[in-house]
Amino acid sequence: MADGKTGVWLIGARGGVATTVAVGLAALRRGDAPAYGLVTETAPFTGVDLPAWDQFVLGGHEIRGGTLLDSARELEKGRVIPVGAADRYADELVAIDASIRPGVLVRSGKAIESFADPSHVAACATPREAVQKVANDLREFRATHDLKRVVVVVVASTEPPIDTSALPSEPDALDALLDDPLIDDGVCCPLRASSLYALGAIEAGAAFVNFTPSLGANCLAIEKKYFRAGLPHCGADGKTGETLLKSTLAPMFAARHLHVDSWVGHNLLGNRDGAVLADAEHKKAKVQSKEQLLISLLGEAPQSHVSIEAIDSLGDWKTAWDHVHFRGFLGVPMTLQFTWQGCDSALAAPLVIDLVRLMDLALRRNEKGAIGALAAFFKSPIGAAPRAFVDETHTLIEWATR
Repeated sequence: MADGKTGVWLIGARGGVATTVAVGLAALRRGDAPAYGLVTETAPFTGVDLPAWDQFVLGGHEIRGGTLLDSARELEKGRVIPVGAADRYADELVAIDASIRPGVLVRSGKAIESFADPSHVAACATPREAVQKVANDLREFRATHDLKRVVVVVVASTEPPIDTSALPSEPDALDALLDDPLIDDGVCCPLRASSLYALGAIEAGAAFVNFTPSLGANCLAIEKKYFRAGLPHCGADGKTGETLLKSTLAPMFAARHLHVDSWVGHNLLGNRDGAVLADAEHKKAKVQSKEQLLISLLGEAPQSHVSIEAIDSLGDWKTAWDHVHFRGFLGVPMTLQFTWQGCDSALAAPLVIDLVRLMDLALRRNEKGAIGALAAFFKSPIGAAPRAFVDETHTLIEWATR
């Protein structure tokens, strides 16, 4: 039974997604908003024992200055949350701010480092110190609020990808790298901050959700650590827009035996994610995550191209335009074009809440390692191959209701 309180620890705690989660939960607790966008509020989940809105306590890590109330007011201006919401839920936002701690900034990439406030960055000489700092903050959070369970969710900006072949496959060998000094050049531990957060979550006995394309727990040694610790994790890269449509539409072409020659997608977005993804190194991880789906769903590799461009004026609103060139009977060429326009944080926030509820369920079931049954939420699911969205949803429901 979902007894007691569940801690939700957000990495990137004053960002757009985290702020929308905070405001959204406050609105749901007061009955001020419908539960649109929440998968766990649909009919198949009616009998599933999930935590209620008033069982959640929020905190997190942040490397930027300001307050959660400031962030909410910024989102109001961008039409992400209703006008007046910041003041209406000000008490809740101020209370959450009291549980936000300086974050870890380790090899996070130049674009992320450019907007960090040094006074909000934890001082760590080695990766091991960073892991221990994360773990200690989580333990304090659990004790202060008398929490039964804690779920860590990464909703920070995308880190540059790393060569996972350089990482050891065994936990002990990975541990040995954590004592390398944190230096910008030369030999050092290859792990970035998202993976150190994942390791800190293990130390503190917390579940872990990676909603970004960053590495996080997605390497063999860290997976083994989660399995040994008897803790669940899931990821990676929340499926909220264009890729959600791809995972729904691509199986249609395969089922009708229509040959896809090319699939081109152009993505425009603003906010800090747009600014970070304007950097070529950071963009690589996002593009890789968005590109890998088509081959597995179509059974063949069409010519494809994914572009991501930062357009400041869009703010938190993103636009995706896709052009699909395909051939039917007798080789007749045809096209499908679609435009997806949505609010990035409003699309992501309910999925984050869903994932916290489901990972709370996994913790109570004593599940361990990557939870592949949650693949429906991710572009690059860990523990499962990407499949058609309807098939992933069936698997999710079967897992949750078993």
